[in-house]
Amino acid sequence: MWKTLCLFLIGAASVHAARPNVLMICVDDLKPQLGCYGDATAHTPNIDAFAQRGVVFDAAYCNQAVCSPSRNSLMTGLRPDSIGIYDLPTNFRKAVPEAVTVAQYFMAHGYKTEAMGKIMHKGHGNVEDAASWSVPHFVPKAATYVEASSTANAVKDRRGGTRGTPTEIGHAEDDAYADGQVALEAVRRLEAAAKTPEQPFFIAVGFIRPHLPFVAPQKYWDLYDPAKLPMPQVTEAPEYAPDYAPQYGGELRQYAGVPKEGPMGEERTRHLIHGYYAATSYMDAQLGRVIAALDASGQADNTIVLLWGDHGWHLGDHGMWCKHTNYQQATRIPLLISAPGGARGAHSSAFIETVDLYPTLCDLAGLPAPKGLDGVDQAAVVRDPTQAVRDHVLHVYPRSGRLGRAIRTERYRMVEWKEPGESADTAEYELYDYQEDPLETRNRAGELPDVLASLQAILAKYPEAKPQHEEVTPEQAAKRKAELKKRQDAFKKRDKDGDGHLTLEEFLAHQPDPEEAPKRFPVFDRDGDGRLSEEEYVQGGKKSRTTE
Repeated sequence: MWKTLCLFLIGAASVHAARPNVLMICVDDLKPQLGCYGDATAHTPNIDAFAQRGVVFDAAYCNQAVCSPSRNSLMTGLRPDSIGIYDLPTNFRKAVPEAVTVAQYFMAHGYKTEAMGKIMHKGHGNVEDAASWSVPHFVPKAATYVEASSTANAVKDRRGGTRGTPTEIGHAEDDAYADGQVALEAVRRLEAAAKTPEQPFFIAVGFIRPHLPFVAPQKYWDLYDPAKLPMPQVTEAPEYAPDYAPQYGGELRQYAGVPKEGPMGEERTRHLIHGYYAATSYMDAQLGRVIAALDASGQADNTIVLLWGDHGWHLGDHGMWCKHTNYQQATRIPLLISAPGGARGAHSSAFIETVDLYPTLCDLAGLPAPKGLDGVDQAAVVRDPTQAVRDHVLHVYPRSGRLGRAIRTERYRMVEWKEPGESADTAEYELYDYQEDPLETRNRAGELPDVLASLQAILAKYPEAKPQHEEVTPEQAAKRKAELKKRQDAFKKRDKDGDGHLTLEEFLAHQPDPEEAPKRFPVFDRDGDGRLSEEEYVQGGKKSRTTE
């Protein structure tokens, strides 16, 4: 009897030890501007080497191109339009308090879960999710800048804080910045985990760069010749796009020395692109330290490694900067997965969304399939990159009370703009043909009715999007909705020439307080371009909840 029990316990321990570990690496604002994605300019040797160990997903997309909603999608497997959170301040547990994050799910199946750096979005009133981690989340103690000159002419931002320069060439070692400290902590955690190989781990490592400001030690700037950097090919918004669909870098324009309106100019554009590449190379070096530590631990062969960027970034294309849109440069993301039994050194053209990563990790780890998620399991694609599970992806972005819901197929992207809950008859549409127009220069929604109808039919299969979650009474919600409609109607009435903007003259017409009204115009004009977009007029100078 005792011998039988011992054999059972030994067998159980062997099964436990055989569970693959998970190393999940999350990178802020990283677009697929990497060597393994065909960018000949990028110096990303560590990511490129890692690509040879797994599968590079060439058609990976975020579910919303801004930090908090995108990270909610990763951790909960639920889309922003399913939980109704599109902004930065609202914690996901206010909308779905009983949600089980992917880390919690692994914890419930015997994993030790740990996190360091940026995993969930912190800030704007939002917090890390303590319930997801077996031990307290590690936060690096590092200043954003290391050079005094970077903050010498700091300016006030929209939230009452201060911003220094948008870039910094640092005369310091890697660990002077936050990502270096996160990498060092990840190395320590991997070394500690190697001492207890019978305990499977789920370690999440979050790097902040290349998020603004683009700060990095000088050696990473020196990797690039500014004169040889790729510059934007298209600098105008798509023709016939709704005026509210683009954005022109409100986040970037809060930094010292950046113009509040108008074009950035060639010199500044080139310098910002240089900074983005340098910050990416700096992050790549920190990632290399983590992968090297995994290899040294002896557990690499039994570890699933996921490298994920939370969304893309506009680098001057269409005259746009930052994320915050439904366009290709903001929504396409880098995604690389290496797993025991998975393909190596391969690329996949299969469509995949961020919400798919939760069920995919569970399958790769041999855990039971979780229920109630929006994502679909794509482990089969990791094992055989020639397979495909989806033929399209869905992503969203809000503007002025409207929600833009996008369907992206191999050839087309359609965006439906309307208020959540309203009829499709009230919608305005964008449609881009990437075979004929890969740089999104023209909205063809009015030219291709049959294509538009086919994509509308795909979108109609999804549940209606939820409005932004707010803890208000139904009466308060109805009042806010009526006020929003009133302001939208007022904008259209004042916009006499129908150009989608209000001049000062149009704004002042028929104001009930002609002496005070001129004082409001510069408050409403948040980008300082001397005219008001519909979003600026509707918000009335209030802070946006979806930028950063």
